[in-house]
Amino acid sequence: MTTELLFLPLGVVAGALTQRVTGIGFALVCAPLLVLIAGPFEGVVLSNLLGLTVSVVVFVAHWRDTEWAKGLLLAVPALLAIPFGAYVAKNVPPAPLMVIIGLLVIVALGAVVLSERARVLRGRRGAAIAGASSGFMNVTAGVGGPAIVLYAVSTAWEHRKFVATFQFFSIFTNLASLVAKGGLPHVTPVELVVSFGALAVGLIGGEILSRHVDHTLARRIAIGLALGGAAFTVVKGVLTW
Repeated sequence: MTTELLFLPLGVVAGALTQRVTGIGFALVCAPLLVLIAGPFEGVVLSNLLGLTVSVVVFVAHWRDTEWAKGLLLAVPALLAIPFGAYVAKNVPPAPLMVIIGLLVIVALGAVVLSERARVLRGRRGAAIAGASSGFMNVTAGVGGPAIVLYAVSTAWEHRKFVATFQFFSIFTNLASLVAKGGLPHVTPVELVVSFGALAVGLIGGEILSRHVDHTLARRIAIGLALGGAAFTVVKGVLTW
């Protein structure tokens, strides 16, 4: 088994655990590792595919709490921004794209860490900015969650309804991101099987942990993993530029 196939399930399991325990964070944790393994374009496409799967699974469990109108209010600007982000992802060379993705994740992590004091996205304008930012970052870097977290904090969105609506929103954005970038990722069958196997393990483990784990601790671990992956992505991009 190659080093890549060791890191691949680690990132996917960690992301799925985080998503199941906290309702958000799958791509934020695993996307940097997927980019390191599969490259800046295919890694994000794989992240979008796995993120879509996770969102569908979590949505099935929480759909009754979905705020449909608010979800669409966020989804429309996201869908408008995704084609522009896909153009950037397809036309920027791999090395600088890795640097861009890594830096976007680091900035997004900083926004999440500071989110309790960042009540800046309110009303329809705030929803439009959050949705468009999320869509662009989802298709370029695979991390659309932080912008929606900022909106949730700014509007004091009830966590239970936020979690359900975010899954609904993510289904739209991940599907659109896959279509905009040409469909399924071009990875080996082994990598695909390992990815979905790790996803199942992470979701089952997350279901169990969600009953016992402290959400604050899970959040800190997730941020640490994502920050490490993003930093390595920037370094690899700089070294191969």
